[in-house]
Amino acid sequence: MTYTAWIILTAALVGMACGLVGVFLVLRKTAMMADAISHTVLLGIVVAYLVTREVSGPAMLVGGIAAGLLTAFFVQWLHSLNVQHDASMGVVFTTLFAIGVILIATSVGNVHLDVQHALMGDITFIPFQTVTLPIVGDIPEATVILLLVFLVVLFFIVAFYKEWKITTFDPALAASLGIPVLFMHYFLMGLVSVTTVASFDAVGAIMVVAMLITPAASAYLWTDKLAVMLVLSGLFGVVAAIAGYVIAFWIDTSISGSMAFATGILFMLSFLFSPKHGLIMKYIRPSKIAHST
Repeated sequence: MTYTAWIILTAALVGMACGLVGVFLVLRKTAMMADAISHTVLLGIVVAYLVTREVSGPAMLVGGIAAGLLTAFFVQWLHSLNVQHDASMGVVFTTLFAIGVILIATSVGNVHLDVQHALMGDITFIPFQTVTLPIVGDIPEATVILLLVFLVVLFFIVAFYKEWKITTFDPALAASLGIPVLFMHYFLMGLVSVTTVASFDAVGAIMVVAMLITPAASAYLWTDKLAVMLVLSGLFGVVAAIAGYVIAFWIDTSISGSMAFATGILFMLSFLFSPKHGLIMKYIRPSKIAHST
């Protein structure tokens, strides 16, 4: 595959993995947890580096997952103390992110780990960092990791589809049926953390947040069926990856930033033209009723 194809494929995998998880964040009205976790995983990654002195490997994943779960726990804990949910997220993620930034500035030193890299990623360098696999040959390491993460996310969503559905739409009924609602919540936060950490090095926090929230929000405008929403969200993530690369190539700018911008364009198109919730349809529908009467 070409240099361009690897970049687009990697970004598309980010879009699909984030799009699937993001649907449940949007439906549960916890979309900004994506923003919180995408920033606080920096602390987990920095701590993992300080322990192992490596900027890649399983330790990064474990550190990021731990930071994501810690974020979810503190947000839930503060909310249980009657602190508003959005305020809880703001307090927790800014505090943990700030600790991560301070540790980078004071303890990390001269390594490939900084705040700019954390926010924007290094997607242009993905094709140069490869691993050799049997039969297929050399493949970018980030692409392999993101493919595995996407398959893991897809597996758990399909395997526990009924549990995700009922805990999302009626947690009280789920609890009465014996489904562990709180465990499913933290499980979802774990999947968000895994997806975020895997995407972090490649595309940065900005694009991760965009891919977690915006494709799912766009899909929400097109359908009321959960299964269709999951498919559309993943598809919108892929379209945003391709369109974002085209925009970046066209105006010679940041690829990750352009892909995040493309998700915003998709949302605006959905907001205007979706058949049920679109702004234009809201104007057309009353006029059709008026003409029929």
